[in-house]
Amino acid sequence: ASDYSNPLFERIKFLGIYSNNLDEFFRVRVATLKRLNQLGSKAKKILGYEPSNILKKIQETVIDQQYFFEKTYRSILSELSKHNIILVNEQHLNEKHKQFVQEYFFNKLRQHIMPVMIDQINEFPPLEDDMVYLAVTIILQEKKSRYINALIKIPSDVLQRFVILPEINNKKYLIFIDDIIRFGLPYIFYMFNFKEINAYTIKVTRDAELDVTDDISESYINNVERGLQKRKEGDPVRFIYDENMPSYLLKLLMKKMNLQNDDAIISGERYHNFKDLLTLPDFGMKELSKISYSPLQHPFIEPGKSIIRSIVKNDILLYFPYYSFNYFINLLREASIDPKIKSIKVTLYRLANNSNVVSALINAVRNGKHVTALLELQARFDEEANIKYGSELREEGVKVLYGVPGLKVHAKLCLIERTEGRNNEYIACVGTGNFNESTAKLYIDSMLMTADRKITKEVIKVFEFFTRTYQKEQFYHLFVSPFNSRQKLNKLIVTEIENAKKGVPAYIHLKLNNLVDNEIIALLYKAEKAGVEIKLNIRGMFSMKIDSESKIEAIGIVDNYLEHSRFFIFCNGGDEKYFLSSADLMTRNIDRRIEVVCPVYSKQIQQQIRLIFDISFKENAKARILDEKLLNNFRKVKKKDKIFRSQVMLYQALDEFHKTINSKC
Repeated sequence: ASDYSNPLFERIKFLGIYSNNLDEFFRVRVATLKRLNQLGSKAKKILGYEPSNILKKIQETVIDQQYFFEKTYRSILSELSKHNIILVNEQHLNEKHKQFVQEYFFNKLRQHIMPVMIDQINEFPPLEDDMVYLAVTIILQEKKSRYINALIKIPSDVLQRFVILPEINNKKYLIFIDDIIRFGLPYIFYMFNFKEINAYTIKVTRDAELDVTDDISESYINNVERGLQKRKEGDPVRFIYDENMPSYLLKLLMKKMNLQNDDAIISGERYHNFKDLLTLPDFGMKELSKISYSPLQHPFIEPGKSIIRSIVKNDILLYFPYYSFNYFINLLREASIDPKIKSIKVTLYRLANNSNVVSALINAVRNGKHVTALLELQARFDEEANIKYGSELREEGVKVLYGVPGLKVHAKLCLIERTEGRNNEYIACVGTGNFNESTAKLYIDSMLMTADRKITKEVIKVFEFFTRTYQKEQFYHLFVSPFNSRQKLNKLIVTEIENAKKGVPAYIHLKLNNLVDNEIIALLYKAEKAGVEIKLNIRGMFSMKIDSESKIEAIGIVDNYLEHSRFFIFCNGGDEKYFLSSADLMTRNIDRRIEVVCPVYSKQIQQQIRLIFDISFKENAKARILDEKLLNNFRKVKKKDKIFRSQVMLYQALDEFHKTINSKC
């Protein structure tokens, strides 16, 4: 967001992403630390550190970052005004805008305003997580000033947070819906003989842990639904308030909400919930937005021709968003009407709104196909949506499985069964990301489509496990957590160590979201000492300590698309081994989830993955150095070097790669 090389609306988007990520950090990570902190002295014995110390450091860091955030936000507002886009509040409205705001208030907003007079109630209403409220003080016309206090929920769940005002002299105007409510306060509280009315923004973030019981008298769905209801009443883990709020009102709110001084009580500026910046209108000003590229045509998939036949002929790697997710949707659509197709099985974790994947599966059932969907009910923050989709799929005749007891299913798998003569043949899709057409436009992910029996036979076993969890399967090609992933990964690293000691070329190249598993990290340190070349492209959490003496190269890239694909490349004495994975190298993913790491046997796809990894590692525009200093400094670019932005360069590189393939066909 503070990078001036990014288009202006992209910088705004990154502010929204930061705000959203910080909310989730408090709801999950900070909430966990607060629960651990309740163990008292036992916590240090179990963890080896004091959770209270970590919580204090988090508070300090968040306050520092908030100052930088607000400074960046003000800078962006200034830049917007230079482009005739002006954000105004209720105190700076001209007559034309006043009339518009008044009409908007009465015609669209007033019906959603339900004030709670907090002085008159004994039980303070639980503030919804993720919502913003106005704490209102009404100062009455009396000799001795008397206050009446109220609470108003800002209805951003039913109305847009930003309202476009009429354009004047080619200038575009916006206003927060918060400020339209402030404008309308005299109309809301007209029955009081007030001298003044003031409103201050507040927001609560709650513990989002989903407590699902093992009560066998209830169904799994009922247990999850009960857990979701409890989540709404989760303990507050953060309280943000307008720094201009009078102290008596802050004390009143803290008392009503049973907040303590050692809770995360953070003062801020006038507005909260900046994740709503993701919905800020761009007025169609393309010059201030990111350059959008059309997806590439995959050389193995001809428009209007059978995708199934293409997959039978060649393994296909889709790398989103460089290739359209519609290829997968079209595969499902083709399978739903192809008379040779008998069944479709799929794992579903996070789905798009009005999901085309769900529509295609329902259409397959209507055409007589047997469809099975494993729907993970505990996909964090998507639980309610998945319960809804599960009900919809069941009603249409899809066989719906709701996960595996005690294990979150995070593997991204699709299996299509077809008849070929007297035989049953299979097509498998193994992905690193969700079957979600919305995120596939924003996240960089990969999907392998294959008819290779070595892969499809073992994908069949994974789906069989979902219905027969008591049966332990043997996997020779796939790494399937929690069964064999750790052993297989350890063995691959140990092989590189042994080869390096023998003087044989040895390297490990990894592209991941997170690398935090202690056992894997310990092996990587051993590999480094043995002389194994290690290159790491890690976007998120990274727990290795890399000092100036280390030969390990580690970078993280944050750019327009969210880097979400996961690749493992091992030298293997010159006979390289390639894998794509649904799992990061985290203990939970390796030991406590159903994940699939899939080998890549196609030489062409291996070349494609090598191309992607190498181009990403050349990044010098958006790459940050990962080391023990935790500074996340950008890679230094020498004056003679050209700026190399890998996410942009990949379009050209993959297009050239296609031409090479086509010339050989």
